[in-house]
Amino acid sequence: MRASGGASPRPAPPKRSPSPTTTSTATKLLVRASSSLAMPPPRLAHLRRLLSLHSPPPHPLAPSPVRPLPLLLPRAMAGAAHAGVATGSAEYEEVLRCLSSLIKQKVRADTGNRGNQWELMSKYLQILELEEPIARLKVVHVAGTKGKGSTCTFAESILRSCGFRTGLFTSPHLIDVRERFRLDGLDISEEKFIMYFWWCWNKLKAKTGDDIPMPAYFRFLALLAFKIFSDEQQVDVAVLEVGLGGKYDATNVVKAPIVCGISSLGYDHMEILGNTLGEIAREKAGILKKGIPAYTVPQPSEAMSVLKQRASELGVSIRVVPPLDPRQLEDQPLGLHGEHQYVNAGLAVALANTWLERQGHLDRIHVKDHGTLPDQFIKGLSIACLHGRAQIVPDPQVKSEYKDTSCPLVFYLDGAHSPESMEICAKWFTHVTEKDITQPGSLEKPHSSNNCKKILLFNCMSVRDPQRLLPRLLDTCSQKGLHFDQALFVPNQSQYTKLGSHASPPSGRDQIDLSWQLSLQTVWENLLHGEKGLNGPSSSETSLVFESLPSAIKWLRETSQENQSTSCQVLVTGSLHLVGDVLRLIKT
Repeated sequence: MRASGGASPRPAPPKRSPSPTTTSTATKLLVRASSSLAMPPPRLAHLRRLLSLHSPPPHPLAPSPVRPLPLLLPRAMAGAAHAGVATGSAEYEEVLRCLSSLIKQKVRADTGNRGNQWELMSKYLQILELEEPIARLKVVHVAGTKGKGSTCTFAESILRSCGFRTGLFTSPHLIDVRERFRLDGLDISEEKFIMYFWWCWNKLKAKTGDDIPMPAYFRFLALLAFKIFSDEQQVDVAVLEVGLGGKYDATNVVKAPIVCGISSLGYDHMEILGNTLGEIAREKAGILKKGIPAYTVPQPSEAMSVLKQRASELGVSIRVVPPLDPRQLEDQPLGLHGEHQYVNAGLAVALANTWLERQGHLDRIHVKDHGTLPDQFIKGLSIACLHGRAQIVPDPQVKSEYKDTSCPLVFYLDGAHSPESMEICAKWFTHVTEKDITQPGSLEKPHSSNNCKKILLFNCMSVRDPQRLLPRLLDTCSQKGLHFDQALFVPNQSQYTKLGSHASPPSGRDQIDLSWQLSLQTVWENLLHGEKGLNGPSSSETSLVFESLPSAIKWLRETSQENQSTSCQVLVTGSLHLVGDVLRLIKT
């Protein structure tokens, strides 16, 4: 079967890589190979996401590894949908080009990233005159490995439901960079984003140079968030999600937040934060401040002891919040799905309640006698929305031929990218797909057929260890009685483009390096077939490598359309960037 743009899936190869032009009865290359051009090694490939290779022109207003495999495939889908945002504003496109120029061509695992000229942040604040405005913000600050974005989303929604004007800063974005900046629950408007962007950009460009470089991408976005929230006079509370770590994160310039929270800790970003839970917890505890109330959730003992030790050094007690009891919601569901969200919701309730108490606003809520949450809290938790976390999206382009039959192709999206979150994701997927079969007809359950095909669509950054991720996913699913019929491995679409809706993939003569995806496939096949691995008799049926995400999506659509007696339930996980790319493609 030919996929979009002439690209076809690459079935599992034998362990001995054949010559690019050879074929055999055991394995046949479905995509013509070439070795004329080479791309960067896999360790650097993920850094091309959103990377602009040329510096943008100044705005008119501005003052003056993994073992490499030899297969390289031609880039397909030159005219296909690509990463970026749909916008008609030329000025917005220029803003995105400028932002792209701040993405550094530097391996994230570089030890220099820990701290990485942290003192520059104070200089940027001086240039932008943000020290006093930040001091006036009423901040809820949240760090963690898993669930910090969900916790922030819940907390913001609760306080907004209590009648306060809110600002929310989270990362990463999935489709449009403006998703990172929410005002009263909505992404900042393009007009406001452009205005605040040029204000910050122009001031920084005028005062930076050899001694003080322009801030890197995330630091600029954090500075922009502080400018937006401090200038929007109606913002009563700013909820800030730490980007990475805590101690040296750009959001940690807030010296006196109202309350701090640390969500579940686990193994992630180990190349920067450390190889033990204790080291990771020490970095996360960097957001704790003297005299500021702090909360966390149940943690592994090694992590908890470090958090308590740091809190003791600062003279504060860090309180452990249990998961929210569903009975406190009066039969209302959480807006974010998955059993693990009750852990995040419990932390958010504690943070919001403490913010209200310290700001003298407890009179805004009515505490009930029978132990359930105040109505505003229940409303906030039930309307919270965060895309790419336990999200179910039927493909609008695949229609069933039969009346009263649900969509034959449904994507289950979760941006899990750590071993612990992989396990949580697997539990959620097995739970909701089981419900889809046993509870037909529900609007929330997109499938009602017993003939369902389970497919994994996966990629992860090359700084992560698939030997820790994929076994956790596969084992948890197997324990719940779920087995994947196929696994598809793809590069993230966004890593080949810069910010902006007009950023086109390079021409078809260029090459993409799929050695990372082939390595992921090898791990998968070894898990399925043991020592036989890719030489297993059915390996070509259980996994495929695609040279582009659009070609994989088209293959899924064609497969679903051609065989509508079988519905396809596709779990998309391993990377929030992959989840965002899938959302972009299926909604265009």
